[in-house]
Amino acid sequence: MEMFIEPQKQLPVYGSYDTVVAGGGFAGVAAALAAARGGNRVLLCEKMFVLGGLGTAGLVTIYLPLCDGKGHQLSFGIAEELLKASIADGYEASYPKAWLENGSLEERISHRYYVRYNATACVIAMEKLLLQAGVEILYGTSVCEVSVEDGRITHLILENKSGRSAVKVGNVIDCTGDADICHFAGEETVNHGAGNVLAAWFYYCDEMGNHLKTFGATDYGAEVEGTKEYNAMAEHRYYFGLDARELSDMVLASHKSVHNYFLKDEKLSQNHMLTSIASIPQVRMTRRLVGKYTMTKSDDHKQFADSVGMFGNWRGSGIGEIYELPYSALYGRKVKNLAVAGRCISADDPMWDVTRVIPVCAVSGQAVGTAAAISQDFCDINIVKLQEKLVKDGVKLHNV
Repeated sequence: MEMFIEPQKQLPVYGSYDTVVAGGGFAGVAAALAAARGGNRVLLCEKMFVLGGLGTAGLVTIYLPLCDGKGHQLSFGIAEELLKASIADGYEASYPKAWLENGSLEERISHRYYVRYNATACVIAMEKLLLQAGVEILYGTSVCEVSVEDGRITHLILENKSGRSAVKVGNVIDCTGDADICHFAGEETVNHGAGNVLAAWFYYCDEMGNHLKTFGATDYGAEVEGTKEYNAMAEHRYYFGLDARELSDMVLASHKSVHNYFLKDEKLSQNHMLTSIASIPQVRMTRRLVGKYTMTKSDDHKQFADSVGMFGNWRGSGIGEIYELPYSALYGRKVKNLAVAGRCISADDPMWDVTRVIPVCAVSGQAVGTAAAISQDFCDINIVKLQEKLVKDGVKLHNV
């Protein structure tokens, strides 16, 4: 590859913050809320101009279950707060009446604690929560480099419409979904082995109203090879999500698939209208942290002394599974003031598919955001103090 030497230059310092959160998906929102509510000055950087990540811009508008599938709630605190906020103005489908209106155990078993929300209303609700907590939101901003000295990040290099600038940090929470900050900082990471099949979710309206079509890969497994919808996809390949050209190819294939599929029987009309397509690539698993501890499926019903929350397995095949989230899966061994939340926490490939979803994003986000308000050294924190604060804020740590 031909190389170009970028001239050295001075960068303006945008500001100094106790905590900078990179990525404004559900994990980033939860982390920023917890850190700000704990008294930190917090900057949330988001490369898009909406919060929510895949859950809004990606149209994956299903707040997957906060329960174990047997009528018992596992995820509390900000995870439940964000679910309720997402439907404060109404919901699209699957309203969890049994959970929000004191239903019986049998009713909670028959309908897990999940909901389908409206992406736009959810974005605005999360913005409101962050602004109320005093979080500064910087949209259209990517972290493109970091400065590390003596095992600590001192500055993040930002790039946005104003150009490049530096921001001085006390600690950093990587909620990019791709472990970008970990990668830049030299923390140990690993790429997903299998890659992602094409997803092309979209909304359309007909005479019956507006509908979500989970076209291609869904959160209930990829479309079965050989089916009509599988054959309608423009591409049958795997995407690893860490290359700009590949991501562009994925988006182009997604757009082509949606267009061809939606217009296969009739043209657009008032009763047959394509209303929204995903504005970001729908990749689920790309790159993650290799933490002090790596979660596996064998952790089902295992108790951890450093638990910072709980979650279940959202898949139907995972009914009854209960996982405690160990704090040691949220930080690495090299950079003291860096932690992760969301779909890049430390979990092996089979477990990664369990931990990448909204409830786990919110649980892990609250955990590291709370930790950030306690210490600027994620690797050497008073775990009892952290757990006491989480419990005070409504989090349940153990299945007892």
